[in-house]
Amino acid sequence: MNKNILSFGLFVSLALSSCSAKLVSIVDKTDEQIKTTYQVKKDVPYGTDKEQTMDIYMSASANKLKNKNFTIVFLHGGGYYVSDKSNEERYIQPYLKKGLNVVNMNYRLKRGIPIATEDLTNALNFLKANHATYQLNLDRVILTGFSAGAHIASMVAATANDPAYPNKLDSGIKIAGVINFSGPVDGLDVVEQVFTSNEVPIMKEIGIALFPSADFASKETVAKYEPITYFDKNDPPFFLWHGGKDDQVPASTFEKFVVLLNKDPNKNVVLFLPEGLHSPSANELTSAYEKIFVFLDKQ
Repeated sequence: MNKNILSFGLFVSLALSSCSAKLVSIVDKTDEQIKTTYQVKKDVPYGTDKEQTMDIYMSASANKLKNKNFTIVFLHGGGYYVSDKSNEERYIQPYLKKGLNVVNMNYRLKRGIPIATEDLTNALNFLKANHATYQLNLDRVILTGFSAGAHIASMVAATANDPAYPNKLDSGIKIAGVINFSGPVDGLDVVEQVFTSNEVPIMKEIGIALFPSADFASKETVAKYEPITYFDKNDPPFFLWHGGKDDQVPASTFEKFVVLLNKDPNKNVVLFLPEGLHSPSANELTSAYEKIFVFLDKQ
């Protein structure tokens, strides 16, 4: 009898220890600790185009996180037209402080949304094919980004279980969640109009380049690149941040998608800031990450 009780107690202890990691309770690493924790590979090519590169941050402590050993894949913003992975590293710093593996990637610019949305799939498939080299946990991938990058992340997540979608993730890649900062999920035609009607030249250029083959893309064309088109209950959990005063991706374009997310509030999180702009302030970002780690601890 006592032997059975002892065996059961050992089983419970082992079970709890295997899933005990909580990201919210991990003390943030200092800059010096980050340097000693990570092996960093800069500008790793995942395709033949010079813009198809990524920085890979491989953590020596990631395996200790057990079921929270996520691989974070981040994509920068810039309207699919400008910017670079080095410009938005503030979005990956919170993950590095927790000791998570991180991929910060570039993608092809100035060739429109259809081309840009292919590259996250290309990068993930590259990581799968080269798992022996980089040894990232691709069973627990978190896709995240800001603006255009968040749109791409949301597209790949929402289409992963759609057999008709042409860009396929290789077997063994599993999306555990999406963290979207101000990325279009619906109403790309509205976003196109916002940019093309802007008096600032670079903004107008971005708008014209979104769908290069047409003056204004048809709703049918636009719908192919809207995550809401593919969204269903089997998609991974979403964390969505957006601002009520966003002048690039209007708050109105999120409304239908938010309704869908809120059908399962235990699964999805919507963080709407009525006074928020397109890009979160430093304080808003800090507050968001406090909630993001709570969100990740549920996955």
